[in-house]
Amino acid sequence: MTKAELIEAVATKAEVTKADAERTLAAFFDQVVAVAKNDDKVAWPGFGSFSTSKRKARVGRNPQTGAEVKIAASTNMKFTSSSTLKAALNPNKKK
Repeated sequence: MTKAELIEAVATKAEVTKADAERTLAAFFDQVVAVAKNDDKVAWPGFGSFSTSKRKARVGRNPQTGAEVKIAASTNMKFTSSSTLKAALNPNKKK
């Protein structure tokens, strides 16, 4: 699903204009990013949670030359789905 398709689907489902849906989704994602910058977590019960994970600096290899390359430490965004969402996606899975 593209961004435009998501905006249209949300606008239709919520019975609002596409502009309102786009502003709402943009505000949501802006807030998730702002919270992640503070190393906090955003949780939505029944859906999942967004959090950050840290990667340590490490040494990798250039696949073409085999030379060692230093890879800097970084912070990544992680999404963990809730058990409710997992159950909805896997209805035939036995518990």
